Amino acid sequence: MGTKNPFKDQSHSLTKKILPWALYALLPLALLRLYFYPLPQFKALPGEAPQNKPNIITSSSSQEGESFNEIPCDYTNGKWVRDKAGPLYNGSSCGTIKDGQNCISHGRPDMGYLYWRWQPKQCKLPRFKPATFFQLIKNKHLAFVGDSMARNQLESLLCLLATASSPELVYHGDDNKFRRWYFPPYNVSVSIYWSPFLVKGIEKSNSGPNHNRLYLNSVDERWASDMGQMDMIVLSVGHWFLHPAVYFEEDSVLGCHYCPGLNYTEIGFYSVLRKAIQTTLEAITEKRGNKAIHVIVTTFSPSHFEGDWDKAAACPKKKPFEEGEKLLEGMDAEIRSLEVEEVEAAKAKATQFSGLRLETLDITKLSLMRPDGHPGPYMYPFPFANGVTERVQNDCVHWCLPGPIDTWNEIMLEVMKRWEAQARRGG
Repeated sequence: MGTKNPFKDQSHSLTKKILPWALYALLPLALLRLYFYPLPQFKALPGEAPQNKPNIITSSSSQEGESFNEIPCDYTNGKWVRDKAGPLYNGSSCGTIKDGQNCISHGRPDMGYLYWRWQPKQCKLPRFKPATFFQLIKNKHLAFVGDSMARNQLESLLCLLATASSPELVYHGDDNKFRRWYFPPYNVSVSIYWSPFLVKGIEKSNSGPNHNRLYLNSVDERWASDMGQMDMIVLSVGHWFLHPAVYFEEDSVLGCHYCPGLNYTEIGFYSVLRKAIQTTLEAITEKRGNKAIHVIVTTFSPSHFEGDWDKAAACPKKKPFEEGEKLLEGMDAEIRSLEVEEVEAAKAKATQFSGLRLETLDITKLSLMRPDGHPGPYMYPFPFANGVTERVQNDCVHWCLPGPIDTWNEIMLEVMKRWEAQARRGG
Protein backbone atom coordinates (compact mmCIF):
# COMPACT_ATOMS: atom_id res chain seq x y z
CA MET A 1 0.00 0.00 0.00
CA GLY A 2 1.16 3.43 -0.84
CA THR A 3 1.36 6.09 1.75
CA LYS A 4 -0.74 9.25 1.61
CA ASN A 5 0.94 12.59 0.93
CA PRO A 6 0.03 14.78 3.93
CA PHE A 7 0.97 18.00 2.04
CA LYS A 8 -1.43 17.11 -0.77
CA ASP A 9 -4.34 16.57 1.62
CA GLN A 10 -3.51 19.70 3.59
CA SER A 11 -3.24 21.77 0.40
CA HIS A 12 -6.61 20.55 -0.82
CA SER A 13 -8.23 21.36 2.51
CA LEU A 14 -6.73 24.84 2.65
CA THR A 15 -7.82 25.53 -0.90
CA LYS A 16 -11.43 24.71 -0.10
CA LYS A 17 -11.33 27.00 2.94
CA ILE A 18 -9.45 29.98 1.45
CA LEU A 19 -10.97 30.14 -2.04
CA PRO A 20 -14.43 31.44 -1.00
CA TRP A 21 -12.90 34.12 1.22
CA ALA A 22 -10.52 35.18 -1.56
CA LEU A 23 -13.47 35.61 -3.92
CA TYR A 24 -15.31 37.69 -1.32
CA ALA A 25 -12.23 39.93 -0.94
CA LEU A 26 -11.68 40.37 -4.69
CA LEU A 27 -15.28 41.26 -5.51
CA PRO A 28 -15.31 44.73 -3.84
CA LEU A 29 -11.87 45.46 -5.31
CA ALA A 30 -13.20 44.70 -8.77
CA LEU A 31 -16.22 46.94 -8.21
CA LEU A 32 -13.99 49.80 -7.06
CA ARG A 33 -11.80 49.31 -10.13
CA LEU A 34 -14.82 49.60 -12.44
CA TYR A 35 -16.16 52.61 -10.56
CA PHE A 36 -13.00 54.66 -10.87
CA TYR A 37 -11.85 53.31 -14.25
CA PRO A 38 -14.88 52.23 -16.28
CA LEU A 39 -14.46 50.43 -19.53
CA PRO A 40 -14.20 52.74 -22.56
CA GLN A 41 -17.49 53.56 -24.23
CA PHE A 42 -16.16 55.84 -26.95
CA LYS A 43 -13.20 56.63 -29.11
CA ALA A 44 -11.11 59.76 -28.77
CA LEU A 45 -11.04 62.64 -31.21
CA PRO A 46 -8.38 62.59 -33.93
CA GLY A 47 -5.09 63.55 -32.33
CA GLU A 48 -6.45 63.13 -28.81
CA ALA A 49 -5.59 60.33 -26.40
CA PRO A 50 -8.53 58.20 -25.22
CA GLN A 51 -10.01 59.27 -21.91
CA ASN A 52 -11.62 56.64 -19.70
CA LYS A 53 -12.18 58.45 -16.42
CA PRO A 54 -15.80 59.46 -15.86
CA ASN A 55 -15.07 63.08 -14.94
CA ILE A 56 -13.74 64.26 -18.28
CA ILE A 57 -15.92 65.71 -21.02
CA THR A 58 -15.04 63.98 -24.27
CA SER A 59 -16.30 64.16 -27.82
CA SER A 60 -15.55 62.52 -31.13
CA SER A 61 -15.73 63.01 -34.85
CA SER A 62 -19.20 62.92 -36.34
CA GLN A 63 -17.63 62.01 -39.66
CA GLU A 64 -16.55 58.69 -38.23
CA GLY A 65 -19.89 58.03 -36.56
CA GLU A 66 -18.35 57.88 -33.11
CA SER A 67 -20.32 58.30 -29.90
CA PHE A 68 -20.02 60.89 -27.13
CA ASN A 69 -19.69 60.50 -23.42
CA GLU A 70 -20.78 63.78 -21.84
CA ILE A 71 -20.25 64.19 -18.10
CA PRO A 72 -20.19 67.83 -16.90
CA CYS A 73 -17.38 69.17 -14.78
CA ASP A 74 -17.17 72.18 -12.46
CA TYR A 75 -14.01 73.96 -13.57
CA THR A 76 -14.48 76.96 -11.27
CA ASN A 77 -13.13 75.38 -8.08
CA GLY A 78 -9.68 73.89 -7.82
CA LYS A 79 -6.02 74.75 -7.37
CA TRP A 80 -2.93 75.49 -9.42
CA VAL A 81 -0.44 72.63 -9.46
CA ARG A 82 3.06 72.36 -10.85
CA ASP A 83 3.29 71.18 -14.45
CA LYS A 84 6.66 70.17 -15.89
CA ALA A 85 5.28 70.09 -19.43
CA GLY A 86 4.92 73.87 -19.66
CA PRO A 87 3.02 75.78 -22.36
CA LEU A 88 2.26 74.62 -25.90
CA TYR A 89 3.90 77.67 -27.49
CA ASN A 90 6.49 80.36 -26.76
CA GLY A 91 6.67 84.10 -27.28
CA SER A 92 8.13 83.85 -30.76
CA SER A 93 6.22 80.89 -32.23
CA CYS A 94 3.17 82.97 -33.18
CA GLY A 95 3.17 86.52 -34.49
CA THR A 96 -0.10 87.66 -32.96
CA ILE A 97 0.89 88.53 -29.37
CA LYS A 98 0.56 92.18 -28.41
CA ASP A 99 4.01 93.45 -27.46
CA GLY A 100 2.88 94.41 -23.96
CA GLN A 101 1.92 90.81 -23.15
CA ASN A 102 5.00 89.15 -24.69
CA CYS A 103 6.79 88.86 -21.35
CA ILE A 104 9.48 86.48 -22.61
CA SER A 105 10.65 88.74 -25.43
CA HIS A 106 10.58 91.73 -23.07
CA GLY A 107 13.12 90.07 -20.81
CA ARG A 108 11.11 88.74 -17.88
CA PRO A 109 13.80 86.69 -16.10
CA ASP A 110 11.67 84.29 -14.03
CA MET A 111 10.01 81.51 -16.00
CA GLY A 112 8.25 79.75 -13.14
CA TYR A 113 4.88 81.25 -14.03
CA LEU A 114 4.84 79.08 -17.16
CA TYR A 115 4.82 75.77 -15.27
CA TRP A 116 1.45 75.61 -13.57
CA ARG A 117 -1.79 73.90 -14.53
CA TRP A 118 -5.31 74.42 -13.21
CA GLN A 119 -6.57 71.30 -11.45
CA PRO A 120 -10.32 71.28 -10.73
CA LYS A 121 -11.34 69.55 -7.51
CA GLN A 122 -13.47 66.79 -9.00
CA CYS A 123 -12.14 66.26 -12.51
CA LYS A 124 -9.25 66.77 -14.89
CA LEU A 125 -8.86 69.63 -17.35
CA PRO A 126 -7.27 68.22 -20.53
CA ARG A 127 -4.51 70.10 -22.30
CA PHE A 128 -5.64 72.14 -25.28
CA LYS A 129 -5.94 70.09 -28.47
CA PRO A 130 -5.86 72.24 -31.63
CA ALA A 131 -7.14 69.34 -33.75
CA THR A 132 -10.19 69.05 -31.51
CA PHE A 133 -10.88 72.76 -31.64
CA PHE A 134 -10.60 72.90 -35.43
CA GLN A 135 -12.90 69.93 -35.78
CA LEU A 136 -15.61 71.61 -33.69
CA ILE A 137 -15.32 75.03 -35.35
CA LYS A 138 -14.70 73.87 -38.94
CA ASN A 139 -16.35 76.07 -41.60
CA LYS A 140 -17.36 78.62 -38.95
CA HIS A 141 -16.59 82.12 -37.75
CA LEU A 142 -15.63 82.73 -34.12
CA ALA A 143 -15.76 86.35 -32.95
CA PHE A 144 -14.30 87.79 -29.76
CA VAL A 145 -16.16 90.95 -28.76
CA GLY A 146 -15.25 93.27 -25.91
CA ASP A 147 -12.31 95.05 -24.35
CA SER A 148 -8.59 94.30 -24.12
CA MET A 149 -9.27 91.15 -22.09
CA ALA A 150 -11.18 89.80 -25.09
CA ARG A 151 -8.14 90.59 -27.21
CA ASN A 152 -5.84 88.94 -24.64
CA GLN A 153 -7.92 85.74 -24.79
CA LEU A 154 -8.10 85.87 -28.58
CA GLU A 155 -4.33 86.13 -28.94
CA SER A 156 -3.89 83.20 -26.56
CA LEU A 157 -6.22 81.12 -28.72
CA LEU A 158 -4.45 82.09 -31.94
CA CYS A 159 -1.11 81.04 -30.46
CA LEU A 160 -2.54 77.72 -29.31
CA LEU A 161 -4.02 77.07 -32.75
CA ALA A 162 -0.84 78.16 -34.51
CA THR A 163 0.87 75.06 -33.13
CA ALA A 164 -1.20 73.10 -35.67
CA SER A 165 -2.00 75.60 -38.45
CA SER A 166 -0.70 79.09 -39.24
CA PRO A 167 -3.35 81.83 -39.19
CA GLU A 168 -3.53 84.30 -42.07
CA LEU A 169 -4.37 87.91 -41.19
CA VAL A 170 -7.08 88.77 -43.72
CA TYR A 171 -8.44 92.01 -42.24
CA HIS A 172 -6.74 94.75 -40.25
CA GLY A 173 -8.31 98.06 -39.35
CA ASP A 174 -8.51 100.88 -36.84
CA ASP A 175 -5.33 100.42 -34.82
CA ASN A 176 -5.66 96.63 -34.39
CA LYS A 177 -9.10 97.00 -32.78
CA PHE A 178 -10.80 95.08 -35.59
CA ARG A 179 -8.91 92.14 -37.07
CA ARG A 180 -9.70 88.81 -38.66
CA TRP A 181 -7.58 85.71 -39.21
CA TYR A 182 -8.26 82.75 -41.46
CA PHE A 183 -7.17 79.10 -41.23
CA PRO A 184 -7.46 77.76 -44.81
CA PRO A 185 -7.24 74.01 -44.06
CA TYR A 186 -10.38 74.22 -41.92
CA ASN A 187 -12.20 77.22 -43.41
CA VAL A 188 -12.19 78.80 -39.95
CA SER A 189 -12.28 82.56 -39.30
CA VAL A 190 -11.38 84.13 -35.94
CA SER A 191 -12.04 87.83 -35.35
CA ILE A 192 -11.66 90.51 -32.70
CA TYR A 193 -14.16 93.38 -32.39
CA TRP A 194 -13.25 96.23 -30.06
CA SER A 195 -16.33 97.07 -28.00
CA PRO A 196 -15.40 97.82 -24.36
CA PHE A 197 -19.04 98.29 -23.29
CA LEU A 198 -20.79 95.89 -25.73
CA VAL A 199 -23.51 98.55 -25.97
CA LYS A 200 -23.15 101.80 -27.90
CA GLY A 201 -20.58 104.02 -26.28
CA ILE A 202 -18.37 107.03 -26.87
CA GLU A 203 -15.00 106.60 -25.24
CA LYS A 204 -13.33 109.40 -23.33
CA SER A 205 -10.47 111.16 -25.10
CA ASN A 206 -7.66 113.60 -24.42
CA SER A 207 -9.33 116.23 -26.59
CA GLY A 208 -12.89 115.76 -25.31
CA PRO A 209 -14.73 115.01 -22.08
CA ASN A 210 -12.82 112.94 -19.53
CA HIS A 211 -15.64 110.45 -19.17
CA ASN A 212 -17.27 107.75 -21.27
CA ARG A 213 -20.82 108.06 -22.59
CA LEU A 214 -22.89 104.84 -22.64
CA TYR A 215 -26.26 104.30 -24.31
CA LEU A 216 -27.59 101.29 -22.49
CA ASN A 217 -30.61 100.53 -24.68
CA SER A 218 -28.58 100.18 -27.92
CA VAL A 219 -26.09 97.45 -28.77
CA ASP A 220 -22.84 98.52 -30.44
CA GLU A 221 -23.46 98.12 -34.17
CA ARG A 222 -19.74 98.01 -34.95
CA TRP A 223 -19.90 94.34 -34.08
CA ALA A 224 -23.63 93.60 -34.07
CA SER A 225 -23.93 94.51 -37.77
CA ASP A 226 -21.72 91.48 -38.56
CA MET A 227 -23.72 89.08 -36.40
CA GLY A 228 -25.10 87.32 -39.46
CA GLN A 229 -21.55 86.16 -40.23
CA MET A 230 -20.84 84.88 -36.73
CA ASP A 231 -21.35 81.29 -35.57
CA MET A 232 -19.84 81.68 -32.12
CA ILE A 233 -19.34 84.83 -30.02
CA VAL A 234 -17.12 85.26 -26.96
CA LEU A 235 -18.04 88.37 -24.94
CA SER A 236 -15.67 89.89 -22.41
CA VAL A 237 -16.10 93.23 -20.62
CA GLY A 238 -15.77 94.75 -17.17
CA HIS A 239 -12.72 96.93 -16.62
CA TRP A 240 -13.92 99.87 -18.74
CA PHE A 241 -17.02 100.18 -16.56
CA LEU A 242 -14.77 101.28 -13.70
CA HIS A 243 -13.90 104.51 -15.51
CA PRO A 244 -15.87 107.78 -15.13
CA ALA A 245 -18.99 107.67 -17.29
CA VAL A 246 -22.39 109.22 -17.97
CA TYR A 247 -25.22 106.81 -18.72
CA PHE A 248 -28.10 107.30 -21.13
CA GLU A 249 -31.25 105.34 -21.92
CA GLU A 250 -32.91 106.61 -25.08
CA ASP A 251 -32.25 110.37 -24.77
CA SER A 252 -32.53 110.57 -20.98
CA VAL A 253 -29.60 110.69 -18.57
CA LEU A 254 -29.85 107.88 -16.02
CA GLY A 255 -26.95 109.04 -13.92
CA CYS A 256 -23.22 108.70 -13.83
CA HIS A 257 -20.21 107.06 -12.21
CA TYR A 258 -17.53 109.26 -10.67
CA CYS A 259 -18.53 112.49 -12.44
CA PRO A 260 -17.92 115.39 -10.02
CA GLY A 261 -19.00 118.74 -11.41
CA LEU A 262 -21.49 117.35 -13.94
CA ASN A 263 -24.55 117.61 -11.68
CA TYR A 264 -25.72 114.06 -12.40
CA THR A 265 -26.80 111.45 -9.89
CA GLU A 266 -24.07 109.02 -8.92
CA ILE A 267 -25.42 105.50 -9.52
CA GLY A 268 -22.20 103.48 -9.65
CA PHE A 269 -21.56 100.93 -12.37
CA TYR A 270 -22.92 97.55 -11.20
CA SER A 271 -26.49 98.08 -12.42
CA VAL A 272 -25.14 99.63 -15.62
CA LEU A 273 -22.92 96.65 -16.39
CA ARG A 274 -25.87 94.35 -15.74
CA LYS A 275 -28.06 96.36 -18.12
CA ALA A 276 -25.35 96.35 -20.81
CA ILE A 277 -25.13 92.54 -20.66
CA GLN A 278 -28.93 92.26 -20.76
CA THR A 279 -29.13 94.52 -23.81
CA THR A 280 -26.37 92.55 -25.53
CA LEU A 281 -27.85 89.10 -24.96
CA GLU A 282 -31.32 90.32 -25.97
CA ALA A 283 -29.88 91.80 -29.17
CA ILE A 284 -28.16 88.53 -30.05
CA THR A 285 -31.42 86.68 -29.52
CA GLU A 286 -33.37 89.12 -31.68
CA LYS A 287 -30.85 89.83 -34.44
CA ARG A 288 -29.67 86.31 -35.15
CA GLY A 289 -32.92 85.40 -36.93
CA ASN A 290 -33.00 81.67 -37.63
CA LYS A 291 -29.23 81.36 -37.53
CA ALA A 292 -27.71 78.95 -35.01
CA ILE A 293 -25.32 80.83 -32.77
CA HIS A 294 -23.31 79.93 -29.67
CA VAL A 295 -22.44 82.58 -27.08
CA ILE A 296 -19.88 82.49 -24.26
CA VAL A 297 -19.52 85.24 -21.66
CA THR A 298 -16.08 85.30 -20.06
CA THR A 299 -16.41 86.50 -16.48
CA PHE A 300 -14.41 89.31 -14.90
CA SER A 301 -10.65 88.91 -14.71
CA PRO A 302 -9.25 90.40 -11.47
CA SER A 303 -6.20 92.65 -11.38
CA HIS A 304 -3.40 92.25 -8.83
CA PHE A 305 -2.00 95.69 -8.08
CA GLU A 306 -0.28 95.94 -4.71
CA GLY A 307 0.17 99.64 -4.16
CA ASP A 308 0.81 102.20 -6.89
CA TRP A 309 0.75 101.17 -10.54
CA ASP A 310 4.07 102.91 -11.20
CA LYS A 311 6.15 101.32 -8.46
CA ALA A 312 8.68 98.62 -9.27
CA ALA A 313 6.86 96.02 -7.17
CA ALA A 314 3.26 96.73 -8.20
CA CYS A 315 2.54 93.03 -8.85
CA PRO A 316 5.51 91.25 -7.25
CA LYS A 317 4.20 87.70 -6.70
CA LYS A 318 6.21 84.87 -8.29
CA LYS A 319 3.82 81.97 -7.76
CA PRO A 320 0.06 81.32 -7.50
CA PHE A 321 -1.91 81.80 -4.32
CA GLU A 322 -2.54 78.55 -2.51
CA GLU A 323 -6.10 77.36 -2.06
CA GLY A 324 -7.81 79.51 0.58
CA GLU A 325 -4.99 82.07 0.66
CA LYS A 326 -6.94 84.60 -1.44
CA LEU A 327 -10.72 84.87 -1.28
CA LEU A 328 -13.03 85.94 -4.08
CA GLU A 329 -14.76 88.95 -2.59
CA GLY A 330 -15.63 92.61 -3.06
CA MET A 331 -15.84 94.05 -6.56
CA ASP A 332 -14.41 90.93 -8.22
CA ALA A 333 -17.14 88.78 -6.67
CA GLU A 334 -19.89 91.31 -7.41
CA ILE A 335 -19.07 91.64 -11.10
CA ARG A 336 -18.61 87.91 -11.54
CA SER A 337 -21.96 87.20 -9.84
CA LEU A 338 -24.00 89.61 -11.94
CA GLU A 339 -22.45 88.25 -15.14
CA VAL A 340 -23.28 84.67 -14.17
CA GLU A 341 -26.82 85.68 -13.15
CA GLU A 342 -27.54 87.41 -16.45
CA VAL A 343 -26.24 84.52 -18.52
CA GLU A 344 -28.33 82.06 -16.53
CA ALA A 345 -31.42 84.24 -17.02
CA ALA A 346 -30.74 84.43 -20.74
CA LYS A 347 -30.21 80.66 -20.90
CA ALA A 348 -33.64 80.10 -19.36
CA LYS A 349 -35.21 82.26 -22.08
CA ALA A 350 -33.07 80.71 -24.83
CA THR A 351 -34.70 77.30 -24.45
CA GLN A 352 -37.52 78.52 -26.71
CA PHE A 353 -35.10 79.44 -29.50
CA SER A 354 -33.67 76.64 -31.60
CA GLY A 355 -29.94 76.85 -32.25
CA LEU A 356 -29.16 79.41 -29.53
CA ARG A 357 -26.74 78.28 -26.84
CA LEU A 358 -25.31 80.41 -24.03
CA GLU A 359 -22.72 79.64 -21.39
CA THR A 360 -20.57 81.39 -18.82
CA LEU A 361 -16.81 80.92 -18.98
CA ASP A 362 -16.29 81.38 -15.25
CA ILE A 363 -12.60 82.18 -14.91
CA THR A 364 -12.71 84.78 -12.12
CA LYS A 365 -11.57 82.62 -9.21
CA LEU A 366 -8.86 80.68 -11.05
CA SER A 367 -7.51 83.98 -12.43
CA LEU A 368 -7.63 85.62 -8.99
CA MET A 369 -5.24 82.92 -7.78
CA ARG A 370 -2.56 83.81 -10.39
CA PRO A 371 -0.97 87.11 -9.28
CA ASP A 372 2.28 85.95 -10.90
CA GLY A 373 0.91 85.83 -14.45
CA HIS A 374 0.88 89.55 -15.35
CA PRO A 375 3.50 91.43 -17.38
CA GLY A 376 4.16 93.86 -14.54
CA PRO A 377 7.07 96.11 -15.61
CA TYR A 378 7.76 93.81 -18.57
CA MET A 379 4.94 95.42 -20.48
CA TYR A 380 7.91 97.33 -21.92
CA PRO A 381 11.14 95.73 -23.17
CA PHE A 382 13.88 95.25 -20.58
CA PRO A 383 12.65 97.89 -18.13
CA PHE A 384 15.64 97.46 -15.81
CA ALA A 385 18.38 97.43 -18.44
CA ASN A 386 19.87 100.56 -16.89
CA GLY A 387 19.25 99.52 -13.29
CA VAL A 388 16.22 99.30 -11.02
CA THR A 389 14.34 102.57 -10.78
CA GLU A 390 11.84 103.54 -8.12
CA ARG A 391 9.12 104.34 -10.64
CA VAL A 392 8.20 102.10 -13.55
CA GLN A 393 4.86 101.53 -15.25
CA ASN A 394 3.26 98.14 -14.51
CA ASP A 395 0.54 96.04 -16.08
CA CYS A 396 -1.10 93.94 -13.38
CA VAL A 397 -4.34 93.53 -15.38
CA HIS A 398 -3.51 91.72 -18.62
CA TRP A 399 -1.80 88.34 -18.85
CA CYS A 400 1.55 87.20 -20.19
CA LEU A 401 1.43 84.99 -23.27
CA PRO A 402 2.02 82.13 -22.76
CA GLY A 403 0.45 82.26 -19.34
CA PRO A 404 -2.59 81.58 -17.15
CA ILE A 405 -4.99 82.92 -19.76
CA ASP A 406 -4.32 79.84 -21.91
CA THR A 407 -6.37 77.95 -19.31
CA TRP A 408 -9.42 80.03 -20.28
CA ASN A 409 -9.28 78.58 -23.78
CA GLU A 410 -8.78 75.06 -22.46
CA ILE A 411 -12.02 75.41 -20.51
CA MET A 412 -13.75 77.05 -23.48
CA LEU A 413 -12.86 74.03 -25.59
CA GLU A 414 -14.48 71.78 -22.99
CA VAL A 415 -17.65 73.89 -23.21
CA MET A 416 -17.63 73.48 -26.98
CA LYS A 417 -17.20 69.72 -26.65
CA ARG A 418 -20.15 69.55 -24.27
CA TRP A 419 -22.29 71.56 -26.68
CA GLU A 420 -21.37 69.18 -29.48
CA ALA A 421 -22.24 66.20 -27.30
CA GLN A 422 -25.64 67.72 -26.51
CA ALA A 423 -26.26 68.42 -30.19
CA ARG A 424 -25.42 64.84 -31.11
CA ARG A 425 -28.05 63.50 -28.76
CA GLY A 426 -30.60 66.10 -29.85
CA GLY A 427 -30.38 68.28 -26.74
